[in-house]
Amino acid sequence: MPAVPSDRTALVGLQRIELLQGLPTPVLRELAKSLSWRHVPSGEMVISRDAADRSVYLVVGGRVQVGAFSAGGKQVTYREIGAGELFGELAAIDGRKRSADVIALEDSLLASMGQATFRKLLADHEAVAERLLRRLAATVREMTDRVFELSTLGVRNRVHAELLRLARLGSVSGNAARIDPAPKHAEIANRVSTYREQVTREISLLSTQGVIGREGHCLVVRDMALLERMVADVHRPP
Repeated sequence: MPAVPSDRTALVGLQRIELLQGLPTPVLRELAKSLSWRHVPSGEMVISRDAADRSVYLVVGGRVQVGAFSAGGKQVTYREIGAGELFGELAAIDGRKRSADVIALEDSLLASMGQATFRKLLADHEAVAERLLRRLAATVREMTDRVFELSTLGVRNRVHAELLRLARLGSVSGNAARIDPAPKHAEIANRVSTYREQVTREISLLSTQGVIGREGHCLVVRDMALLERMVADVHRPP
């Protein structure tokens, strides 16, 4: 994959970025010229926590993981970001250092937007600013749920909640959902602050109960309603 795409490929890529949808083609063409394009191989660090740059990164292709490493080397995963999304907006908004590490989970094509360009985009296009506000609100709600889960729920319930979250982001059809590709047990463990072995044990139990199963590279939630009840029961106040 070339580091700098053709003009048409860049335009098509930007049209797929959720934040930019609906912007006129001339605006996107002009924006594409101001971006720095970067092909990042799987496993490579994109930005590190405490980095000084203030750019916003658009994920044109591929998938990245946002998280952090403790002084002891323990990895904590906050979220995964796929094609059509973005990251790095917090530093561009408040001017402070990065708050997380970002690593490519797949070979990815990223386009970075300077802080000044990003802020001008928000000022010039109300719809873009509105989408960003909704994105930030959704992030706060998601983090609030995660803090609640980590503070009050046992490992089993945290694994259930994370699987439900991933299922809702996957392909849902009726009472079933496909998570493609199936998340590695170590990745889930990093998300819910536990060990891979505990995740493996809980997933095996759910499989025995018929709640989930494997189909090729996919993890299939066979009974979304049941998984939702299992999660809701422990979230509900007494």
